[in-house]
Amino acid sequence: MDIRIKRIYEDRTKDDGYRVLVDRLWPRGISKEGAHVDEWLKEIGPSNELRKWFGHEPPKYPEFKKRYEQELHAQPELLKHLRELARKQRVTLVYSAKDEEHNQAVVLREVLLA
Repeated sequence: MDIRIKRIYEDRTKDDGYRVLVDRLWPRGISKEGAHVDEWLKEIGPSNELRKWFGHEPPKYPEFKKRYEQELHAQPELLKHLRELARKQRVTLVYSAKDEEHNQAVVLREVLLA
């Protein structure tokens, strides 16, 4: 499976393949047309409670990752959907966080490839 991650604020390229927005909230400053996403799976993003608790604070990332993995495993149908897409074509998980190392797309990619 070829699964990549990319910030939504980066330009779309033909190498992105099928683009899936994995944020629960729509990214600020991006129009629906300007996002160039093929699908928005907001349900696969971290719960509002977890997102607010994490607050993109890197020291909280290990616990965030653990809790988010639990949330993901409670949604097997969404994971199955993404894996099926990735078996047919390249999938790019698109996210809006500034931190490129500590975000839900990194965790989601690891879970999908496990």
